[in-house]
Amino acid sequence: MVNFGKKLAADQVEEWKGYYINYKLMKKMLKQYVQQTQIGGKDCEQILKEFSRILDDQIERIVLFMLQQQGHLASRIDDLGAQRAAIARQVDTSRVFELREAYREVGRDLVKLLRFVDMNATGLRKILKKFDKRFGYKFTDYYVTTRANHPYSQLQQVFKQVGIVAVAGALSRNLAYLEDEHRGSFLSIYDNPSVVLKDPIIDQVNNAVQKLTHATNFMQYLGQHALIVQDDSQSGSEDTVKDESYHFMSLMLNLVNTFLYMVNTYIIVPTADDYSVSLGAAPTVCGIIIGSMAVAQVFSSVYFSAWSNKSYFRPLVFSSIMLFSGNLLYALAYDLNSLTVLLIGRILCGLGSARAVNRRYISDCVPLKTRLQASAGFVSASALGMACGPGLAGFLQTKFTIYSLTFNQSTLPGWLMSISWLLYLVWLWFSFKEPEHFAKAAASAPPSESSQQESANLEEGLAQPLLIGSEDRLDENSEDNDETASSKKSHEPATSFVSAYKLLTPSVKVQLLIYFMLKYAMEILLSESSVITTYYFNWDTSAVAIFLAILGLTVLPVNAVVGSYVTNWFEDRQILLASEIMVLIGIIMSFRYTSHYSIPQYVSSALITFVFAEVLEGVNLSLLSRVMSSRLSRGTYNGGLLSTEAGTLARVVADATITGAGYLGTDMLLNVTLLPPLVISIVSIVATFCTYNTLF
Repeated sequence: MVNFGKKLAADQVEEWKGYYINYKLMKKMLKQYVQQTQIGGKDCEQILKEFSRILDDQIERIVLFMLQQQGHLASRIDDLGAQRAAIARQVDTSRVFELREAYREVGRDLVKLLRFVDMNATGLRKILKKFDKRFGYKFTDYYVTTRANHPYSQLQQVFKQVGIVAVAGALSRNLAYLEDEHRGSFLSIYDNPSVVLKDPIIDQVNNAVQKLTHATNFMQYLGQHALIVQDDSQSGSEDTVKDESYHFMSLMLNLVNTFLYMVNTYIIVPTADDYSVSLGAAPTVCGIIIGSMAVAQVFSSVYFSAWSNKSYFRPLVFSSIMLFSGNLLYALAYDLNSLTVLLIGRILCGLGSARAVNRRYISDCVPLKTRLQASAGFVSASALGMACGPGLAGFLQTKFTIYSLTFNQSTLPGWLMSISWLLYLVWLWFSFKEPEHFAKAAASAPPSESSQQESANLEEGLAQPLLIGSEDRLDENSEDNDETASSKKSHEPATSFVSAYKLLTPSVKVQLLIYFMLKYAMEILLSESSVITTYYFNWDTSAVAIFLAILGLTVLPVNAVVGSYVTNWFEDRQILLASEIMVLIGIIMSFRYTSHYSIPQYVSSALITFVFAEVLEGVNLSLLSRVMSSRLSRGTYNGGLLSTEAGTLARVVADATITGAGYLGTDMLLNVTLLPPLVISIVSIVATFCTYNTLF
């Protein structure tokens, strides 16, 4: 892994060398400040003011140079525009070609400037984080608040880049006009914003602008939900996955595994309360029935994450067998009249959760050029499974007996899923191809010391990062170049939950709290829906199934709108805060305030809560990938596992809350179960305000 200091030195434009952030000097200053505070030479307030002034000087030099280059580019585009106007009525192909190449040359220089700004913005973020880490207080919060909100802010020039984006727009518009005028078309790029000019230089400019402004689209937004985002620091030439080794059918099997597991999770929700009553338990025991799968998933996520360091095929086979067995027991529990057998079946299903393997396969075994689509496919498969599960339950409203085995609305989900997993296992056995790096590792003999280290890295999950994301994937701790044992140790991934927790900054903790909150609120809404709607509205199983299916079907359209439009208009942190407030409003609307509880109140509050929780999840995971240490981007105890565990734990607690509140009576169930998410939501909003300026 290349540290940022070396990357900055290697990627600098030689003639602009004097205008980059002096990252090496800033690090030395930090070390000097630490030493001075230890011997009592300077107090923290003096250091804060002095370092702020140094940062101001650095930013001013960057901004003034950036504005100067912006002006040069704008002047060149203006001159070329005059030339374009002069040949507008001439049919001179050679002049058009020359003009096009001149515009492209401006585009190449614009890409250089965009990368210059991006590199400096990354350096500023990192040096602010290092200051916070060294001195243990919120210098970033102070500096961003005082500088970014000032009317003469130079910091905004670095992080907003409105001028550069305007230059990029002018270049795209003029090149498009040059093409259209000689085809007889008079449409503007503004008339067809969805139509992008197909030009390699414009593609480079758009990619650089998108990276710099954190702009996104629907596909990228879905990828963020999976916490599998293409590494910006990797180019196609650096892709470690070769096209010839990529196996599409194996990817498809992972996506189908994701889909079936989500169907398996939610297909029982509309009928779990009826099943528990038929076995002699209270309807609110449905919380335990639904949540037992999540309890097992807390443990299965860890061993599947570790197992995926060695193989993908064997964990998927084990997953299929566990899910087949678990669903079989779930279906047989009715005739055995045993709630214990039913719970064991659900626990076995949870122990078969291979989502960590599915996610890891995409990050390790799919080429960069298709990884974004695969990540979006992972999220789409999850969303589709979430909608299909309750929808399928609505079609299973029948009852018959075969050889003393009962098939009804309670048992048919188990029978259907056990058959599905058996068919999937057969397909997996004959079609899955283990990736080459596992096959080569198994075939190789005990190698030299360097090869042994490489093998050890593979065992620890270092071969490919699980969370591949933004520029912050460069380790904060790897920049000091000290070849000491402690320095080398600081580059290693976390080896336990305790060591992973120690790497969590306040920003990361807040994002994990938000993830816990949104999963808690969604689980309360979904798991108790059958009990609530039956008690207040007398809905049957089909009505509940349709309601839950409609909720699930909102996932992709909402993500399409947010990913394609909203994230391009607002910052992620602004969307995060607004979504948290809307989730809070949805929870408040869900409470029963009078003796009459209406269907419009329940449905509208459920839609607000669910939809904005979905919006919140995508933005939350996007921010999480940016603020999390790169040491949590690889190994078994990675950021993906931490977020999965946070979400799974939220589901477990939510389902336990439903069952516990059931002892107080069904009439109190709704309000009692909504109190915890209400409190957690308020706490998360307060925590977001406290860390807001660290999320830039």
